Amino acid sequence: MFATAFLDIPPLQGASGSVTLPGSKSISNRVLLLSALCQGTTVVHDLLDSDDTQVMLAALRQLGCGVQVEGTTVTIKGLGGQLSHQQAITFFMGNAGTAMRPLTAALAVLGGDFTLQGVPRMHERPIGDLVDALRELGCRIDYLGNEGFPPLRIGHPNLKLDAPIPVRGDVSSQFLTALLMALPLAAQDRSITIEVVGELISKPYIEITLNLLARFGIDVQRQGWERFVIPAGSRYQSPGTIHVEADASSASYFIALGAIAQGDGIRVNGVGADSIQGDIRFVEAAERMGAKVTRGPNWLQINRGAWPLKGIELDCNHIPDAAMTLAVMALYADGPTLLRNIASWRVKETDRIVAMAAECRKLGATVEEGPDWLRVHPLPNGPFTPPAAQGQWQAASIHTYDDHRVAMCFSLVAFNGAQVPVRIEDPKCVAKTFPDYFEALFSVASAEAAQIPVICIDGPTASGKGTLASRVAAQLGYHYLDSGALYRVTAHAALQAGLSLEAVDEARIAALARQLPVHFEGEQVLLGGVDVTDAIRSEQGGMNASKVSVLPAVREALVQLQHSFRRLPGLLADGRDMGTVIFPNAPLKVFLTASAAQRAERRHKQLISKGFSANIDSLRADLEARDARDMSRSVAPLKPAQDALQLDNSSLTIEASVEQMMVWWQSRQVFG
Repeated sequence: MFATAFLDIPPLQGASGSVTLPGSKSISNRVLLLSALCQGTTVVHDLLDSDDTQVMLAALRQLGCGVQVEGTTVTIKGLGGQLSHQQAITFFMGNAGTAMRPLTAALAVLGGDFTLQGVPRMHERPIGDLVDALRELGCRIDYLGNEGFPPLRIGHPNLKLDAPIPVRGDVSSQFLTALLMALPLAAQDRSITIEVVGELISKPYIEITLNLLARFGIDVQRQGWERFVIPAGSRYQSPGTIHVEADASSASYFIALGAIAQGDGIRVNGVGADSIQGDIRFVEAAERMGAKVTRGPNWLQINRGAWPLKGIELDCNHIPDAAMTLAVMALYADGPTLLRNIASWRVKETDRIVAMAAECRKLGATVEEGPDWLRVHPLPNGPFTPPAAQGQWQAASIHTYDDHRVAMCFSLVAFNGAQVPVRIEDPKCVAKTFPDYFEALFSVASAEAAQIPVICIDGPTASGKGTLASRVAAQLGYHYLDSGALYRVTAHAALQAGLSLEAVDEARIAALARQLPVHFEGEQVLLGGVDVTDAIRSEQGGMNASKVSVLPAVREALVQLQHSFRRLPGLLADGRDMGTVIFPNAPLKVFLTASAAQRAERRHKQLISKGFSANIDSLRADLEARDARDMSRSVAPLKPAQDALQLDNSSLTIEASVEQMMVWWQSRQVFG
């Protein structure tokens, strides 16, 4: 997961490959709570690992459920409809509506001394209609802040089950879902009827709830979409094992990707024609806009069809979350796209109508909005400029409002016809439902090599290049290349393969170097997943590196390997010839220096900390001699690139050096 302050995505060209989606958030949190309410043990496979499910798991542990997590498999030992904890409990629900609403209803029916609270945005999301319905039932719930909103205090109920329970259906379907999941706990002796007041929105999410309730032994009788009857004698029964279907809402981004990007198309694994989720009908909307979609039971293949896409008008009540992706697809259409019946967007993680309109306008688009609708006009796309296009693509920094779906939607604008980059602020907000979303996107997306940014840091031995480069790479979410370590790793790998470090094995060492499975994590060097940092940093490791570095075929192979590190979203490379030889067109080159005395002192501290004896005067003499050799060598001598910025860090902290690097990098960006 990218935990950076922002993520810059360069202009993207095409997309090909397959993506396996994480489990559905809606299904995951429903299944967790239903498993907790059962008697016995339920094994849940393919559970989504995200912020929202972690909120629910934490709450279940507080209630006394046995919870055992092994990867994406979670074993829940249920409560059998009885709460064993009698003391007061405070639950922190974050911004997880799929946890807050159903847990509120279940706890209110069971009774106890509970407080439910969350982040500030959760305290702005309405829950009054659910609380009103629960109070009608005889539950005791008090508001601890603003009327109609969390936080809540729950006490012991005096249940009244003789009359139908009314609940509004036109604000959020989660209110009805919460009642449907909680009321079987009170239906042992009599049936319970729920009556929906107003039009029920997001009906497909209620279908998910009813489907899962049936899996857990509750056969709700639905009378249209106005009345739901929970039969007398209802009792939760564990299915033993249950698999969580992949998230259909998350599939929308990759369905859109396949429709927008050139290439061999995208295969989405984990969700398909057999899905129980309403958002799978996003496929129909994408097809109307021009996507070519082939369906399997649990997979989809998406290819670009009509181009540009077709502007459409759509009632989005059946796909409220996935419909956000249509607003971004609309930028690539031949005319305006009107999305109707989306009032529920206003009470989600943010006011999504306002958010989508504001961010589309930043990109240069004309957008109109109303109480429950959004009209998006397209932008020019390549050689085709639709008559409806009313602006030009602009590089933009997308504010994500702590809303995972805003972040994922707008990543798709990197495929714009003007070849401008996009910045996604706070990319870690995708952890709510799809922590590895950007990694998945970059695994199938492609860009011209020249468009993928590279930052080069060159400099003499012990100047601190590795520490500075790895820190800056971490701040930007870029890949990291320690070029100096490559020669050491190559020598290490050659010796492990039984090769000599002489010219007689030059061709075999070069072949090995081209496919070297090396990876850098911070200042750690991994070879085939094994940490070899200490092994290659030894004095002998340096001597071995010098032996292979004089072999021309090995140097050529390692140049190719270094170029292969230029991958999305960008690269931070350090060495002695990164800016002069390997990446001469890098947009930022820095030559890092420090006095020989300062470098000797750093190296001395480093060696002493590892238990080696060292003489600081000898270290300084060695460094000065090495500087002279590096600067006078015939192949790629150590020198600043002509356009490199000089950074003397003799008296700077690493934090100050990183800050200076970020200032220089930001000054070269187009986001303002």
